[in-house]
Amino acid sequence: MDGLLMVILVGLISFVIAFFVGYKTYEAKSKRQIDNAERRAQEIIEQAKRDAQARRRESEVEVKDLLFRMRSEFEEETKRRREELNKIEQRLLQKEENIDRRLDVLEAKERVVEEREREVVERESNLTQREKELSRLIEEEKAALQKVSGMSQEEARQLLLNRIEQELLEEKAKMLRQLETEIQETSEKKAKEIIALAIQKYAAEETIDSTISVVNLPNDEMKGRIIGREGRNIRAFEMATGVDIIIDDTPEVVTISGFNPVRREIARISLQKLISDGRIHPARIEEVVEKAEKEVEENIKEEGERAVFDAGIHGLHPELVKLIGTLKFRTSFGQNALQHSKEVAFIMGVMANELGLDFALAHRIGLLHDIGKAVDHDVEGTHALIGAELARKYGEKDIVVNAIAAHHEEEAYNSIYAVLAAAADAISAARPGARRETIETYIKRLQKLEEIATSFKGIVKAYAIQAGREVRVIADPGQVDDKLLSLLAHDVKKKIEAEMEYPGQIKVILIRETRAIEYAK
Repeated sequence: MDGLLMVILVGLISFVIAFFVGYKTYEAKSKRQIDNAERRAQEIIEQAKRDAQARRRESEVEVKDLLFRMRSEFEEETKRRREELNKIEQRLLQKEENIDRRLDVLEAKERVVEEREREVVERESNLTQREKELSRLIEEEKAALQKVSGMSQEEARQLLLNRIEQELLEEKAKMLRQLETEIQETSEKKAKEIIALAIQKYAAEETIDSTISVVNLPNDEMKGRIIGREGRNIRAFEMATGVDIIIDDTPEVVTISGFNPVRREIARISLQKLISDGRIHPARIEEVVEKAEKEVEENIKEEGERAVFDAGIHGLHPELVKLIGTLKFRTSFGQNALQHSKEVAFIMGVMANELGLDFALAHRIGLLHDIGKAVDHDVEGTHALIGAELARKYGEKDIVVNAIAAHHEEEAYNSIYAVLAAAADAISAARPGARRETIETYIKRLQKLEEIATSFKGIVKAYAIQAGREVRVIADPGQVDDKLLSLLAHDVKKKIEAEMEYPGQIKVILIRETRAIEYAK
């Protein structure tokens, strides 16, 4: 019994000791875990602080970068707006200057008009007084003639009428000289400035187009292939294109002859393609000619559209655009008709701008003024009247139609644009290198000029000089009075303008010389 109690006691003591040791061990372990947890928490907190500081620095950098970008964008936008404002201000200043300049021109024109009105009123008053004085003199002379001479009333009346007619002619010549001098003094200077500015702004090359189509051959053997067996190839080609093929002794050259320039161009392209391809026979000729026709039609359309676009014209009928392109294949005295129309459009635009007129309308008239040349070889009539009819047919305004018809004075001018069209046409045609003419045409033009001058009564001889730019007319001093010389020169000028077509202008000089001849023996 005592032994069992001892065993129990020892076991109990051992349990208590083991529990105490385990408790201490657990307590120490727990303390270590708590310490580790606290250290870990402290590290996490410090890491979080470091992360927070890093993110704050990153945020500050991003904010600064954003502010910098916003500031740069604002400065750029401000600079751009400032530049736009400066441009707008410059345009406004320029428009203001233009308006001031135009106001000055208008004021000057108003002053000239007022002066002219005063002059007209004064002249009317003077004419009224002269008419009264003339009536009084007529009555006095009529009474004197009836009293002194043995003339009948009818004879005296006829004598008076002859004297009055002579006096009126002298007065007319005097007034014509005076008016011409005044008009030249007031308008010549301004007109020269405007025309000089238009010419200066348009600097075109001094070249002329050739109207001869020549095709080069790789060798002379190709001539035989073009002719074909018994001439069947050349006959098929001429029938398909409507032109004549001239094959002569000139080495490696074939000449295309045809009145229609479009057909001549189709023939040139077709022949070049046949030579390049090498297959020349009637069926192939028809196929190539058909393709060349489509190519030329497309080229005409493109040239017309390009010319219209360059001139800044809108709303033009497609048929007129096509006719403008056709002008590329027309020439006048060697000058290409399309290039001439572009020049006239540009020159008209410059002059219209200087005069404060519609720039776009002037361009439109200038480009269309010779549109009749595209069809004048197929339609009877002058190219100016044909062009006016075409413009009317395709919906152009009356002011455009009249300017086209009147640019060679075949109709009366109805607007200042018609006058500008005639002036710009003359400038383009008369500039150096613009035109040329054959020797036969040149001689006929000089002969016609001299014939017109000598057709007037009292003209003895006439000489065309300066390549037809000047005509010197010799008047009979016994038939032409000095007082009527200016009037006769004016009549010669008007007849030349009505009956002749010429580039530039012609100067008319009338010479009246009285010679007394005696022989000493």
